[in-house]
Amino acid sequence: MAGVRADAEAVTTEVPGRTPWHARLLLVRPARVRSTLSALRRSGLVEEVPNLWQVEVGVIRMLHRIAFRPGTIGTAVEGSVRDDRWARLLENRLLRLPFLLREGSIAPWDLSGLASSPDRIERHLLGTHHDRSQSSYDLELLSIHPGRLERLARRVRAVVDGSDPRHRLLRNLCVYDGYHERLLSNVEGWLRGRPLGTAEASDPDVCFAAHLRWCARQPATPRETWRAWREGRLDLGATSVPA
Repeated sequence: MAGVRADAEAVTTEVPGRTPWHARLLLVRPARVRSTLSALRRSGLVEEVPNLWQVEVGVIRMLHRIAFRPGTIGTAVEGSVRDDRWARLLENRLLRLPFLLREGSIAPWDLSGLASSPDRIERHLLGTHHDRSQSSYDLELLSIHPGRLERLARRVRAVVDGSDPRHRLLRNLCVYDGYHERLLSNVEGWLRGRPLGTAEASDPDVCFAAHLRWCARQPATPRETWRAWREGRLDLGATSVPA
């Protein structure tokens, strides 16, 4: 579907200081999300910054992905499981889940990442498998926090060279061979300003900016979203958003 672009007037329909009940349900920490959206506006990372409701629609899209495209999360299209009994056990995502929760590598209540601190995003990248270029979403989100990509690069290097005392745990949590080496390559690419390919840059599963574009082009209010859904104009499975 071509998303419904919200105009500037629609984006400002939120009442300042008032948080709707559905934002607390879907975003849990809407004040943090608002703060991150403000930081995004100041950073100039993207031209289209969604309003709070449009971020909620983005969370609904994430839930749709979990329900109908679970194979795109936490698995490897190519690559082999590490030759370690713990990695072989944790290949099962249901068994992996409690370990990821204990480590703080995932936050099921923050599906957009917009409510997460830089420390939590770092833990997520270090301890949760991202296939191919999927780590770019979180790297781009982390980039709005000065110095955090450089810090992450140091942490990943320590896992790769074995100097991090928890390197085996982190490698087993990520299950698949070569994950941290690929993550290090991706982090260094971001630090050098290496852009994503055209297809990746338009995929909201991979690119944070593409996810924000998708959100910003959705209806600006719950009523408009309901109307779009009834008319068949709400495509929660979209995997490409042109710049």
